[in-house]
Amino acid sequence: MASKAFSMALVSQDSLDSYIRSANGYPMLTAERERELAERLHYNGEIEAAKELILSHLRFVVYVARGYSGYGLPLADLVQEGNIGLMKAVKRFNPEVGVRLVSFAVHWIKAEIHEYVLRNWRIVKIATTKAQRKLFFNLRKNKKRLGWFNNGEVETVANELGVSPSEVREMESRLAAQDATFEFSADDDTATNFNPVAPALYLEDKDSDIADTIEADNWESHTNARLASALATLDERSQHIVRARWLDDQKLTLQDLADTYSVSAERIRQLEKNAMKKLKLAVGDL
Repeated sequence: MASKAFSMALVSQDSLDSYIRSANGYPMLTAERERELAERLHYNGEIEAAKELILSHLRFVVYVARGYSGYGLPLADLVQEGNIGLMKAVKRFNPEVGVRLVSFAVHWIKAEIHEYVLRNWRIVKIATTKAQRKLFFNLRKNKKRLGWFNNGEVETVANELGVSPSEVREMESRLAAQDATFEFSADDDTATNFNPVAPALYLEDKDSDIADTIEADNWESHTNARLASALATLDERSQHIVRARWLDDQKLTLQDLADTYSVSAERIRQLEKNAMKKLKLAVGDL
């Protein structure tokens, strides 16, 4: 039976509506019933008590998760993260403290959702310190308009949140930033859909020199041409031996070639040695 509470914590986007209906279908607990269940779980470790406590508070998780819908993340994911926080809260809830579970659980639910939002709202993390996390979630609530804060608003928010004005400006800048791809996406038509802000288009590779690259390409082409001309001066068997031993992807052994030409491996080695001498002379003359 305890698996039912865990399965209800797993939410998919396709079944979100039915999940919410199911969550709202579980009855809310009276204070007396909640304390009874909490004591059974706390003192006796009864899984059935934990299940009922979790299921009766799923609607509250949905309510809290809806408050984070402005971050552009799937509500199903927010609810699922909140459910993880709820289960952690139920596990740690002490009925002797004298507060309702909902008051205790809200902090755990929000903590899990906060972590999820910070991990997924941007490709690059924008809030890593405790002060930055506080700013991230409070700055959005304090903004009264879409434009940037004026100096007076910056001072007011900084005083309310207990941070410096420069920190408010920095977080406001991070919130206004947008993720950008480093290169064109796979479905971009570069001939008609030019993306001037893709960093790959303007970042400098300080270890690369275009002149050196062109020179290296030209030298490789020239060398390949010289080698091809030199190979043409060899007889057909010598050409095959050199290619099979040095140029082909699947290189052959001396014995492989010896079997092919019905001679000894030593004879193939001699032919190879003579062919390489001729190649060096021919390349040098070109």
